[in-house]
Amino acid sequence: MSRTRSVSIARDSVVPSKHQGKTSKTRWAEQIPAYLFLLPALVLFGLFAWYPMINSVIMSFQSVKLNGEDKFVGFDNYVRMFQNPNFGLSWLNSLQFALLSIVIGFIVPIAVAIGVNEMRRSKGFFRLVFFLPNLIPVVIYLLVWRLIYASDGGFLNSFLGTFGVEPQLWLQNPATVKIAVVVILTWANFGGTMLIYLAALGDLSPDLYEAAEIDGASITQRIWHITVPYLRTTMKLLLVLQFLTVVQLFTEPFLLTSGGPANNTLTPVLSIYRIAFTDNDFGLASAWSVTLVIFLAIFSAIYLRLSRSEAGD
Repeated sequence: MSRTRSVSIARDSVVPSKHQGKTSKTRWAEQIPAYLFLLPALVLFGLFAWYPMINSVIMSFQSVKLNGEDKFVGFDNYVRMFQNPNFGLSWLNSLQFALLSIVIGFIVPIAVAIGVNEMRRSKGFFRLVFFLPNLIPVVIYLLVWRLIYASDGGFLNSFLGTFGVEPQLWLQNPATVKIAVVVILTWANFGGTMLIYLAALGDLSPDLYEAAEIDGASITQRIWHITVPYLRTTMKLLLVLQFLTVVQLFTEPFLLTSGGPANNTLTPVLSIYRIAFTDNDFGLASAWSVTLVIFLAIFSAIYLRLSRSEAGD
């Protein structure tokens, strides 16, 4: 092959031809209708998601007056946030809620999912029964649980009274209020988590169980040496998600205890609500919100890192 022909081939392979440029323009023209269909959703997402977030960051550096002009105050709102005694208390409460939810609520959906998966019959029925709490509106079931926890005539105190146990102030006692709230969270949310575990177990080959049975393994041994190791990946990811969810706890403390007793159920989100809509200090509330977003972003990054690493494995 001559040198001139080699240079010509190399040039043609590097420089796009006019026909290739037209093809690229044609493909972009074909995608315009798709982007037009996406445009309303993108506009709404930007208006109701990104704009409030950006505006909150701006307001966190301002003294916001509803009936006057906003004033730039620098990091003054963040200084006041760290000086507020409820800042550390609310985060400590969230950490305690998260730890209690892991101790009390993390094992429940795993145990129920394994139990349902081991059933020979009626799996669909029990899936529906355990998932039903997820379908009940949160306000409705919280009102029911308030009646259950009622100190005078409540179902729980009446039931324990048959065993000679004195009535307890479940939602008014600092020693029991966090556990009472976590029990409600576990009851309300374990059904959806259980279905995720059941979906993961659906991919587990039954040949492994059959081989274990042939080798004489008991049900407990099969669960411990086959089922639990197989669910390890799902357990890690759902553990991070559970922590993120509990940190954003608001509805249960707001409706059941209003942050009491003695601020023992005060959470960061409830604090933001009080500062913004009770104290009308939107600058300080925005600073709290930005701090919460940063914290959640860090743990979300951990979640994504775990999911990618597990997917790579």
